Amino acid sequence: MPPRRSTARKTPPKSKAARGYFDLQVNGFAGVDFQQPDLSARQLAQAVAALHAHGTDRILLTLITDSIAQLCIKLARIEGILRRHPTLARTIVGYHLEGPYLLPERGYCGAHEPKWMHAPDIAEFEQLWVASGGRIRLMTLAPEWPGSPAFIRQLVARGVRIAIGHSNASADEIDAAVTAGLSLCTHLGNGVPLQLDRHDNIVQRLLARDELYAAFIPDGIHLPPHVLRNFVRAKPPDKVLFTTDAMAAAGAGPGRYRIAHLVTEVGADGIVRQPGETRYFAGSSLTMDKAAANVAAMTGWTAAQARSACSARIAKYLGC
Repeated sequence: MPPRRSTARKTPPKSKAARGYFDLQVNGFAGVDFQQPDLSARQLAQAVAALHAHGTDRILLTLITDSIAQLCIKLARIEGILRRHPTLARTIVGYHLEGPYLLPERGYCGAHEPKWMHAPDIAEFEQLWVASGGRIRLMTLAPEWPGSPAFIRQLVARGVRIAIGHSNASADEIDAAVTAGLSLCTHLGNGVPLQLDRHDNIVQRLLARDELYAAFIPDGIHLPPHVLRNFVRAKPPDKVLFTTDAMAAAGAGPGRYRIAHLVTEVGADGIVRQPGETRYFAGSSLTMDKAAANVAAMTGWTAAQARSACSARIAKYLGC
């Protein structure tokens, strides 16, 4: 007789839509600063375990402005760890470089070190690309630098997504960058001075570009809830993404933490500041599960809509 077929229902494979959160900008987590050149496998594993505990199963590990030599050292070290620990590589699916091709003006440079900022250089990028094992998936830059359109075209040809951030590009400079392949606004509404022209400013220029995706930080701090609601309404819903811009304090609680060369203080309010600073932030302590809950509460979106903009839509945008 032929063997009886089991009637037990098999658990279907986990679909991409059912996966956890996907954060495209994570500078550190659970007390671990990804910017440190001596980052260890143990520390990365600690951060990844904490990310999973908050429902995030994919990230772009984000490195901020530094010298090209130091960025290469960091990328090569992390790549070495991920090759030896493929379970970590399943969470750290690539890199987001936020700098060094940003605007070195106060207010626009944020917590980045202005001395390392300069015009984009494809020969430098080749060094970064090799050090990353060809896994740079996103680069944030200020497209007003000379040579930016040609640089953008070359990176887009490799499958790298290009974002504008820490920038004061004019409408014409944004046009040229979009034509070259610019597709995203990094933490739109932040990385700008506290006071701007009420009409002619970089935030308004970018909110008006329906063809660009926009990533927002929904912690209620980087953008007050009413501002987040207005900004989200200004964009086509399918072009809205959310990120944490998390640093080491995320998932760790109040205390002192590093982000690259900076020492920061995080109070009970969750705000990340340099000691003595009251106006500017240095990343966030937000987690992606809290981000999704905040989006629903602050914008009126459903939980499903909020989750999509914190997960599946990000994967679709990045092509992974």
